[in-house]
Amino acid sequence: MKSFIKTLGIAILGGAVVLGSYKFFIEEKPQQLSYKNTALIEDATPVQKVNYTENTTIAGVDFTQAAEKTVHAVVHVKNKTVTRVRPSFFDLSRGRVPYREAIGSGSGVIITEDGYIVTNNHVIENARELEVTLNNNKTYKAELIGTEPNSDIALLKIEADESLPYIVFGDSDQTKIGEWVLAVGNPFNLTSTVTAGIVSAKGRDLDTRDAVAQSFIQTDAAVNPGNSGGALVNTNGELVGINTAIASKTGSYVGYSFAVPSNNARKIINDIMEYGYVQKGMLGIKGGNLNGNIADELGIDESEGIVVAEVVEDSGAANAGLKEGDVITMIDNIKIKKFADLTGYVTSKNPGDKVVATVISDGTIKDVTIELTKNNTVSIPTIDMDLRNLTKKDLKTYGVKKGVKIVRTIGELARYDMSDYIITKINDTTVSNIDDVQSILRNVDPNETLLIQMMNSNGEIERFRYTVD
Repeated sequence: MKSFIKTLGIAILGGAVVLGSYKFFIEEKPQQLSYKNTALIEDATPVQKVNYTENTTIAGVDFTQAAEKTVHAVVHVKNKTVTRVRPSFFDLSRGRVPYREAIGSGSGVIITEDGYIVTNNHVIENARELEVTLNNNKTYKAELIGTEPNSDIALLKIEADESLPYIVFGDSDQTKIGEWVLAVGNPFNLTSTVTAGIVSAKGRDLDTRDAVAQSFIQTDAAVNPGNSGGALVNTNGELVGINTAIASKTGSYVGYSFAVPSNNARKIINDIMEYGYVQKGMLGIKGGNLNGNIADELGIDESEGIVVAEVVEDSGAANAGLKEGDVITMIDNIKIKKFADLTGYVTSKNPGDKVVATVISDGTIKDVTIELTKNNTVSIPTIDMDLRNLTKKDLKTYGVKKGVKIVRTIGELARYDMSDYIITKINDTTVSNIDDVQSILRNVDPNETLLIQMMNSNGEIERFRYTVD
């Protein structure tokens, strides 16, 4: 087994099965904004099955109907922000700190007739004011309902006097490599632009070096700055993705564009509407991609799948009996070739959902039912921390009954090492888990100061004040 672990090497992905941050955004890196609860809309955005034609040649595909259905439901999003700039000598001599207003832009997709709009989180980050322009040139002020930075999805709402055109969700799991798709958006402020391409790949991870596996739909439809947040639709005009990123050394399109799958986006949107934040299901494994060398070590014929390197304590995988060295080849009869395939599928599920994993264990192929558990680790940029619920071992080690563990500090706090500290209170409110932390922070105003009580590894109580941006 030691030989197996050595062979696995850099293939190990350090994160549990959740969607990660993106490295190649068209705009800037996303930052979390405030959440707001609203009623869940279920029937307005139904997932619809895609009907595929056998003729996949460009001469046999009619793009006009899909373009007509889509172009009126894609909007231009403007984000007005105020940023601090380096002061001049003139400013310093007068004790002034100069600020500059900046306007960013992107795209968005109307998903309900009463004005809910999905876009990218990085399109609206740091927004002081949001403005949406429809294809008929009508302009509205937009309200931010909620965001999920790790998946780069944000939900907006506008109030219109009329029913708005909208796009229904398609089933992104059913998209096929080679299928024709359209990208609709506002590149370089050119409104209502439609480009065509094919699905080039699925389950694409843009950065295999980090600890989190991504799962994009890759296309060769032209996408440029300003397309972010726009629609990727199939030839039926159904939404199969939210255009999010490009891989380019120039910052402009060079043949590769990437979209968040619509099933993942829809799940995030419904969670924001119902809970105010995203409920993430977790399989509970860490591991890497199977290859020929590892297959030889394990003595199996299969060369595609996921090798389990570690099973997370108290997770669904642990409860189902998965162990180190097991190989997952399918989930719910969907072929799993790499970790990103697994991530993309699980991200569209909720805690409590059950999936059937086809597992090779000790040379035997078997189907294992796994109940997804709630993700116990969450990144909270509001306080510049990654937090995790306490395990049974943590409770015993620290001698506490409640609290959350700081996994690492990020952003402004990255220079301070608070890993393994336990947060016990925020503003004199006792916290038992990460849900408590998120609930407290949803009611925090910008520039509000938080008093955070923590226990260090020596069992000593420390307190510090943190001002929310």
